[in-house]
Amino acid sequence: MRRKSTRMKVQRPFPTFLLAFISLAAAATVWAQGGAATQPQKGAGKPYDEEVRALLARAEVQAAFAHVEREREAIKREWISITEVNAPSGKEERRAALVEELLRAQKSVQVSRDPSGNVVAVRKGAGGGPTVVIDAHLDTVFQEGLTIKAVERDGRIYAPGVGDDTRNIEAMLAALRALDASNVRTKGDLIFLFTVEEETSFRGVREFVERNKGRVDQYIALDGGYEGFTYGGIGINWYRHHFVGPGGHTRSRTPPYSATLPMARAIARIYELPLPSSPPTNLNIGMTGGSEVVNAKAADAWFTVDLRSTSNEVIADLEKKIAAIVAEEAARERVTVRTEKLSSTPAAQLPGHRESRLVKTTEAVHYALGFQPQITITGSNNGNVALLAGIPAISTGAADCGDSHALTEYCETETIYRGIRKVILLAVATAQVP
Repeated sequence: MRRKSTRMKVQRPFPTFLLAFISLAAAATVWAQGGAATQPQKGAGKPYDEEVRALLARAEVQAAFAHVEREREAIKREWISITEVNAPSGKEERRAALVEELLRAQKSVQVSRDPSGNVVAVRKGAGGGPTVVIDAHLDTVFQEGLTIKAVERDGRIYAPGVGDDTRNIEAMLAALRALDASNVRTKGDLIFLFTVEEETSFRGVREFVERNKGRVDQYIALDGGYEGFTYGGIGINWYRHHFVGPGGHTRSRTPPYSATLPMARAIARIYELPLPSSPPTNLNIGMTGGSEVVNAKAADAWFTVDLRSTSNEVIADLEKKIAAIVAEEAARERVTVRTEKLSSTPAAQLPGHRESRLVKTTEAVHYALGFQPQITITGSNNGNVALLAGIPAISTGAADCGDSHALTEYCETETIYRGIRKVILLAVATAQVP
């Protein structure tokens, strides 16, 4: 066994010039990383943080939060019951009827269906404040006839559509009841809006905004997100490209190939197009089609393109490149091309919006409730339509969820109660209190 030395080690003073060198090196590293070693931001700045904290301390706001805590089980049950009513985009009637029935139990709101099929509940303010829309969409992406049964497991609720966008429907209903139970008044009107066809065409919000553009001052879209929020809208263009040829039987000599061949070649080339990360840009080919029987050469082979960017110029450039690829592959096999533009929503970025009252107030609300928000300009929801109409808008969400648009969709159950408190505080901070 090796004996340990008993000699005492003498600590020598660290050379001063080395300490200075290390300090300078550390400072240079922080500078190079854009201040990465600085403390995380803790607020939105004056006067927004002070205003929101003052609201948060008000007795009636705390009473509204307490109401949410008392109603936790009822909120969860209602969330599940709404989730289990399937609402394919364009066929939201059953869910709309349920939401309308629940709203009519609240005497504080005037409830109606507008010509688009949206459910609208107006909570009148005392006067002198902005009119604020709080929105969630009724529809889901799932097919008609799907039987939905929510399952609770390990602190989560699993069900198709439980997050997108049923969590936010429930958050709006629960927030409204909490505001009423605690007698919270606002200066401005609060419009609780439950829209149709967000997942497919934005028809519900488009038509609502067209009818009410001069009446709405601020727009809060509850859809996606949880820790953070968006204040700009990403451009979204949808297309269907068709390759059209003579078709034929598997054994026929003319044409030699199905129209699926140029389609497949075009898809492969499109996916090789470089996409910029700044500005944020995305491309997806989500649907394809061809013959309806195995032994037929497709006379019409088609695919869809979902093209998104915060830059309309980037979208236009990619549109041209995709059109050129489609035309080249069609010519190569002597078939023709037909292109449909299914939907087009330009990128919506309001100049100076980052420093607007709505955005700074929303930021202050998140910090006041303990969030460390990621704040982006890549919204992809009803808020885009409001922004395009020049209405200040943000989007956020009321629960932490995952696997959106999949049969395995889930939400962390506990997070919705904090999300409802966020909706309450956003409502009183934006519509203002007397």
